[in-house]
Amino acid sequence: MAAFVLWCILFILCWPVALLALVLYPLVWLIMLPFRIVGIAVHGVFGLLEAMLLLPVRLLRGPRPI
Repeated sequence: MAAFVLWCILFILCWPVALLALVLYPLVWLIMLPFRIVGIAVHGVFGLLEAMLLLPVRLLRGPRPI
C-alpha cells in the first residue's frame, strides 16, 4: 500500500517519471529474477553446509529437556 501511495505522489509531482517507472518495473523484475533464484540456491547450500558442520556438536550436546 505504501508503494502505491508513493507512486501516486510521484504521479502528481512528475507524471512522466511515474509512467516510466510503471513501464520499467516489470522489466527490471524479469532481469532480477535469475539473481533471486541463484540467491535462494546459494542460501540453501550454505544452510546445508551449516547443518553438516554443526551436526557433531548437536549430537554431542545430547537430548534437550522439554
